Amino acid sequence: MPIPEDVTGDEIDKDVRQELQSLPKTLAEDVAKNLVMVARLIDDDPEGAYGYSRVALRLASRVAAVREAAGFAAYANQKYAEALAEFRAARRMTGGVELWPLMADCERGLGRPEKALDMAGAPEVHKLDKAGQVEMRLVAAGARRDMGQLDAAIVTLQSPELASNAVQPWTARLRYAYADALLAAGRRGEAREWFAKAVEADRDGSTDASDRLAELDGVEFMDALDEERDGPSEDGGAADRD
Repeated sequence: MPIPEDVTGDEIDKDVRQELQSLPKTLAEDVAKNLVMVARLIDDDPEGAYGYSRVALRLASRVAAVREAAGFAAYANQKYAEALAEFRAARRMTGGVELWPLMADCERGLGRPEKALDMAGAPEVHKLDKAGQVEMRLVAAGARRDMGQLDAAIVTLQSPELASNAVQPWTARLRYAYADALLAAGRRGEAREWFAKAVEADRDGSTDASDRLAELDGVEFMDALDEERDGPSEDGGAADRD
């Protein structure tokens, strides 16, 4: 697949670069460039990222970072069986537990929430850092919802991290998941409160909490083109927008 001229391969993390040192120099450079493309595209063009990950995988399937990148690309494309296989391979190579929550979420994607819950109670969870433990809690709550256990999902999300006023990288997503579970359980007032708290923590727009909050408040958003086409409101002003 084509590699843009501005991609040199030097953009990859030093830990990944160190892993690639086991390869011949030219091959390592080619793999690095494809990994850069995976990282560059995975959010906006997951199909493109997947294509580059397959190239890297063909070139260096025995490199853990390559297997991990292939797993992320497959996961982004909802190819959960493939993602799980790649994450397992990467874990065997490194012995780490960082991918454990993602592996559990793949089990959810494959329609096996019970397996995800089993993984949430495994010893590996205690080896995760705080971010990993929060991620595991989110996966476990999702598995509970998959099984129709809304009250259990709500309880699963109730934690010191949720109650804390400190804003961490995971805070917005945790509050959002809690609000969404409350809403699904018919607890609208509490859901609104937690969507508002998610908005406060969502500094980089990683969730649509603001839209969900507006929806609960009955605020309607109008496309600018629709507004021009419909003309001014009866009072001569533009329609209300948030």
